[in-house]
Amino acid sequence: MNRFALAVSSAIARVTESALGPYQTAVIRIGFSATWLLFLLREFPHRRELYGPDGPWDFDLAQQLIGTNGSFTALMWFGGGIWFETVYVFAVLTAVLLLVGWRTRAMSVLFMVGVLSLQNRSIFMGDGGDNVLHLMCVYLVFTRCGQVWSLDERRARRAREAHARGERVVPDRVGPALWSVSGFVLVAVTAAGRLDGDLTVPLILWISWLAPAVWWIVGRRARTAEPRILLDVIGNVVHNGALLVIMAEACLIYATAGWYKIQGSRWQDGTAVYYPLHLDYFSPWPALADVLSSSGTMVMLITYGTVVVQVAFPFTLFNRRVKNVLLAAMITEHAVIAVVLGLPFFSLAMIAADAVFLPTSFLRRLGDLAARARGRLAGLVRRGDYPVKPPAPRSPENPEHAHVGSSA
Repeated sequence: MNRFALAVSSAIARVTESALGPYQTAVIRIGFSATWLLFLLREFPHRRELYGPDGPWDFDLAQQLIGTNGSFTALMWFGGGIWFETVYVFAVLTAVLLLVGWRTRAMSVLFMVGVLSLQNRSIFMGDGGDNVLHLMCVYLVFTRCGQVWSLDERRARRAREAHARGERVVPDRVGPALWSVSGFVLVAVTAAGRLDGDLTVPLILWISWLAPAVWWIVGRRARTAEPRILLDVIGNVVHNGALLVIMAEACLIYATAGWYKIQGSRWQDGTAVYYPLHLDYFSPWPALADVLSSSGTMVMLITYGTVVVQVAFPFTLFNRRVKNVLLAAMITEHAVIAVVLGLPFFSLAMIAADAVFLPTSFLRRLGDLAARARGRLAGLVRRGDYPVKPPAPRSPENPEHAHVGSSA
């Protein structure tokens, strides 16, 4: 009983004392924001047909659907092309800012608004990766995804270093200004009745806006440290709970896909992979697809291997070595799908979801390599700004002149 109580107390302390998985949540933030950003940039010439006023799913059809399911989309607030262009640019901008980790608490909420606004406007646009992004953009709001690899982390580190040197730290003015503007918009939209429908997204928006105010008031008014500690514990529990939900969601996706595949006759006889390789829609490289499908043994191994990996992965999470092997296999599989079947954004979304299971040591080494590469690039740029005149080369045709020059 004492061992059990000790284990429970250790688990509770681990969940409440810190926000776990800082590198995993950072790579998820970077992965999903980059996936959405690349998709928006690629579809920029076709944006009006996909989500805007020129699409087959017009404004009236979208309005009827939203009135039925009550889903959130800012594109239904106003009609016309100007509002659509504004929301589209807003989605691109929030993806960029979340990618670099600038004001991640606010940007994660605004990133969710951009994703839901476009995806709920035209629900038939996507290749499966949009469903993953749709869920993960909501979960990211509850995580502390800017602890590492972000501009927020760099700003906080510089403030700590300046405080340690005894220097005056300039108070933050951008945060309160961003909070005030977003609050004004939220109050106006709510008063205008634009948030009618399902209450999930409005509740997330209001809680995300009120939480920093509560944190600021407690930090300024509390006479003891206990209220601040309590808020920090609540933040850690929410972050760790959201991280657990992201991991469970990824396992559920693979387990569901694997068990449904087992029930299919083509997956049972080992030929399922052959057919999508010969569909024009999924064959951007027909020659490569022909090479992969030319061997019946290869098709059978890929078919059965896909099912085995997807079904077995959730059961390997408690064995680190086996989990890492299957994780590498799934990431490789999605990379192949991106190239062979022409589904890059689906593959990027799934790889970003898989990244939550990557080992911390691997992510740290990856970050160190990126930091060294950035340092070398910065050094090259600095040397390029101040070029040094190279010495005059020796002429092999006139060795005597070279000898005189060297002796001088």
